[in-house]
Amino acid sequence: LTIVFAGDGAPPGNYGYTSSGYSVYEEENDRLTESLRTKVSAIKSLSIEIGTEVKNQNKMLSEMENDFDSAGGLLGATMGRLRTLSRGSQTKLLCYMMLFSLFVFFVIYWIIKLR
Repeated sequence: LTIVFAGDGAPPGNYGYTSSGYSVYEEENDRLTESLRTKVSAIKSLSIEIGTEVKNQNKMLSEMENDFDSAGGLLGATMGRLRTLSRGSQTKLLCYMMLFSLFVFFVIYWIIKLR
């Protein structure tokens, strides 16, 4: 049995363990390392895509918030006008509704009469 040292002409990297099966373990480790590297790079690209999607979703939510704020302001102004209208005289409001109803009635009567 002769042990070959790395300096005695053995190929670099196996350190004289050519017959002990050490190179099989080293090849297995290299294969597993490459597999791990592939998985890590896939996870990295996936996390970058998730980050991009989160930024887009945050931008959309901000735009929706602005739209809801403007719609809320418009609704608030409309409700204020309705309150002002309801505070007015009930008799005045009833008179306007009666006049409008009579106007609509005469328009419909006129359209039917012309046929």
